[in-house]
Amino acid sequence: MHLRKRILITGGAGFLGSHLCERLLDDGNDVLCVDNFFTGTKENVAHLLGNPHFELMRHDVTFPLYVEVDEIYNLACPASPIHYQHDPVQTTKTSVHGAINMLGLAKRTKAKILQASTSEVYGDPEVHPQTEDYWGHVNPIGIRSCYDEGKRCAETLFFDYRRQHGLNIKVARIFNTYGPRMHPNDGRVVSNFIVQALRGEPLTIYGDGSQTRSFCYVDDLVEALVLLMATPDEFTGPVNTGNPDEFSIRELAEQIIALTGSTSVIETHPLPADDPTQRKPDISLAREILGWEPKINLAEGLRPTVAYFRQQLDNA
Repeated sequence: MHLRKRILITGGAGFLGSHLCERLLDDGNDVLCVDNFFTGTKENVAHLLGNPHFELMRHDVTFPLYVEVDEIYNLACPASPIHYQHDPVQTTKTSVHGAINMLGLAKRTKAKILQASTSEVYGDPEVHPQTEDYWGHVNPIGIRSCYDEGKRCAETLFFDYRRQHGLNIKVARIFNTYGPRMHPNDGRVVSNFIVQALRGEPLTIYGDGSQTRSFCYVDDLVEALVLLMATPDEFTGPVNTGNPDEFSIRELAEQIIALTGSTSVIETHPLPADDPTQRKPDISLAREILGWEPKINLAEGLRPTVAYFRQQLDNA
């Protein structure tokens, strides 16, 4: 008989979190979705509210939470520059106080806890592709630091709680992920381009568009998180999760224009500060330990993403 696990997902009404809620419910678990709706929305999880095994709670992780759970996925934190730079102090608090509060909860309930870390811990990398043993090249006082350093400090806390209190921790370093339910105004390149193309506006590229990114479809990424949570206690990570297929920003823009059938043109703008020139995960560890690699290529993943944004704009 399958014992239902009680699983807490912080940031569960966000883009990634809502897909993870669905997946864990499908796997036969009880899911407690916690979100303060700063960037997450009730719409992302509205279709789950009728499920007796799903519960939605408005809560800010910078305050302690007292619940009984078996596993915690700590996803709470605005993840796009527009949102995390809007209130940088709160962004750092969410990463640091949020980690402390969730680790405290894990310690009390003896729950397994997974931290959704980020490729941003590598900063503007001087090695390519990035492996987990690379310490990064991060500006500690720049406009992106609230996110980069907040997430780095959260990793520190996770490993110190393990060393000091024997907690069962998992750390996933998530690279660019896209898919339905991305925030239309999050300033990320995939959502930006799709919205611009659907509106027939110029697609804005910074620099000459030769900077590269790797894009992982959300279903692939959720699979990696679930597999990581299921690894033996002695494996903590950090483990890179993302798609190692590298595309230039210009190639992405051209694919999206073709896919949407848009008449949009490409426009270039100057590069913003601290913008990394390349990002590509080395996923050897994920392949070896999790037996995981992405299955959905960019063209396949963009189709449902475009369909989602088309519907959002039609309903707006």
